[in-house]
Amino acid sequence: MSELLPWLRVIQRRRSRLLVGAGLILLTLLSGLGLLALSGWFITATAVTGLLLAAGIQASLDIYTPGGGIRGFAVTRTVARYLERLYNHDTVLQLLADVRIQLFRGLARQSYRHLRSLRGADWLNRLTTDLDAMDSLYLRLIAPTALALLVSVGLVLVAWWLVSPLLALALAVLLAAGFLVATVLLHLRTGDHAAAIMVQQADLRAATIEHLEGQAELRAAGLLPQQQQALSARGDDYMAGQVVVDTRTAWHQALAGVLVNLAALTALVLGLQQMAAGAITGPVAVILPLALLGLVEVYGQLPEAFGRLGATVTSAARLNRDSGPLVPGSGSGRERAGDSNDRVQTGICLRNADIGPAGLEPVLKGLTLTLEAGDWLGIVGRSGSGKSSLADALAGCAPLAAGQREGVPAARVAYLTQQTTLLDDTLRANLVPDGRPVSDETLWRVLELVGLGERIAASRGRLDTWLGAYGSKLSGGEARRVALARVLLHPADLVILDEPFTGLDRATRERICQQLPAWLEGRTVVVLAHDEDALVPVRQVIHLDQR
Repeated sequence: MSELLPWLRVIQRRRSRLLVGAGLILLTLLSGLGLLALSGWFITATAVTGLLLAAGIQASLDIYTPGGGIRGFAVTRTVARYLERLYNHDTVLQLLADVRIQLFRGLARQSYRHLRSLRGADWLNRLTTDLDAMDSLYLRLIAPTALALLVSVGLVLVAWWLVSPLLALALAVLLAAGFLVATVLLHLRTGDHAAAIMVQQADLRAATIEHLEGQAELRAAGLLPQQQQALSARGDDYMAGQVVVDTRTAWHQALAGVLVNLAALTALVLGLQQMAAGAITGPVAVILPLALLGLVEVYGQLPEAFGRLGATVTSAARLNRDSGPLVPGSGSGRERAGDSNDRVQTGICLRNADIGPAGLEPVLKGLTLTLEAGDWLGIVGRSGSGKSSLADALAGCAPLAAGQREGVPAARVAYLTQQTTLLDDTLRANLVPDGRPVSDETLWRVLELVGLGERIAASRGRLDTWLGAYGSKLSGGEARRVALARVLLHPADLVILDEPFTGLDRATRERICQQLPAWLEGRTVVVLAHDEDALVPVRQVIHLDQR
């Protein structure tokens, strides 16, 4: 359950909205219970009065006050229900935005190696199923549970005051049993199954995507029928587990309903006994039983949430693992690494390293490379010579097939890969995707450095200009410069630039090269390119083709 704590902290940031929303739910619930109880009292009182008059006994009944109360409860319930749905669904959308921001900021702080280890299906699960589980915590789990407890305790106290301590004790036992059956006991019986189902769902989704993507190859190899059967078998296993959870949830829901109805029956029996003893009137005796019947709806909502609580915890655990804790220093408020007073005074070293894609023959074997803190190194080589694999190894993004990597930790590396990736968001969000506080002055300085200052200043939104999907509102060269600016703003000790000037003309490239040394002063820099003309000014150049 501790896996839920980080997300509960995110949710409680909007505690005022949560309290208002809970208040609207409570008002709706109390109005419904009041409507049942007062209607039952009024009908019973009307019947008793009619019987007395028929027997020739003088009797009277004020029909206006209870009638007005019934209409008041009915209107209040309708209006409160409408406002509750409107307000709480808006709150859930805001909570979903908060949860997404929390996840994306956590992912932005993760190492490139960790992010690259996630499959497309993993990303799909995180951004759909797992996030949906977190945004429903309040509306389906927290609020109904808290209100069920509150209303149950309130009805027990009313029973103590209105009827007798014996009835209050009996209701307390029965309602507590119903509550435990609908929540804790159900979770104990379904938690592991629900967690396993969540894992099966993720694996099944991944297998389905891989199956669809590889249909041509499977058909060509004659393996398509076997793969379809295997996928169908996995689907059957998933559905069998789902049936187990749904069946147990239904039984617990039914048993909780039986206990609440038994509480209502107990209230009716003991109430009639008190009426026979002359302690209360007949209409008062039916108030509690009818109010308790209204609890069936409240308790009926609990099993759905607690039956899937195991899956919710599993989703939270996966989100925690993939978004992870804050990387030390990433949220410190430094506006760029060059301003830091706690820079790691160490270089980077590869010893007897075999480097290459996992599962393939290493591209580089037995490589030993040492860079002291503050060194600038250029690496030149043709396509396929191992430049990007070496950059991944230096950045700590890819494991070495053999040898050791020492020095700057991966969390302190800023890495511009060959692929330019921008978010469908503002320029500001693309420059600082992890939300570090960076002044506008610093952002404008880095934009001037990469030659985008005039272009952005002339745009309508300036720093808040929306870049579109994958930076579609920018040219290829402009998008590359935004990606370079993002790396330059990163508070890192080792900066790796792989083909930083792709898509840039010579004049722009030379202008950037003139300003980079001052911006990156004191940092260790590695630049990779196809030839020396595409490098920034470095102190040493290694030609991989000549190894």
